[in-house]
Amino acid sequence: MEKQKAFRADVHIRTAYPLPRWTRVSGRPTQEVYGLIAQAVAAKDSSLHMIGVEVEGMVACPCAQDMVHSFARVRLQEEGFPEDVIEKMLGITPLATHNQRGRATLMIGTDANLDASDLIDIAESAMSSENYGLLKRPDELYIVNKAHANPRFVEDVAREILRAVVEKYTDLPDDAFVWVRQHNEETIHKYDVEAEGWGTLGELRAEILNNARIERHTTKEEWLGLMGSAR
Repeated sequence: MEKQKAFRADVHIRTAYPLPRWTRVSGRPTQEVYGLIAQAVAAKDSSLHMIGVEVEGMVACPCAQDMVHSFARVRLQEEGFPEDVIEKMLGITPLATHNQRGRATLMIGTDANLDASDLIDIAESAMSSENYGLLKRPDELYIVNKAHANPRFVEDVAREILRAVVEKYTDLPDDAFVWVRQHNEETIHKYDVEAEGWGTLGELRAEILNNARIERHTTKEEWLGLMGSAR
């Protein structure tokens, strides 16, 4: 900014971030590669920055699963099974639904030092299941069962990431900023689905912890621009 005599400089950085992992059932060592991202904005007398991660996982659709549940109930009734047996069968059997590959982006604006591994865990845990580059057949069964026991809409994943950030980072100030985007690659539709959520931690705390009605959340552009010029 100084060399170019500019009023503002905006820098984006993205890199691969490999972490060792072990498959959940077979215990095979593997390495999963996540995205590590950062953005910094500098003005004449101030600078702000955000750091974040890009995480891939698996998402199972609740809507289709609910329809499969209703269909299975009717078919079991037609076959003459008692209601108590039907309830037990539907309660213990994973029910089919269509799946999506979810891609979560989580960024936090703060001067505090944050561990990227913690951000990865938050984003990955918000989806129906984690996924892996290496899986043996017992691991595939585990992942499929886990995902179908935890179906979520795209907006559910975004909300869960925001909730987890609020609950984990209780020591961050209210003016810290959080931005989340969840992009699900559809399988049965010709289009993908996406949800976003954002706001200062103060706004999100009031909404999530106190059930307050927030008419409008601070946007990422406002936080980077207006707060930068105010400091």
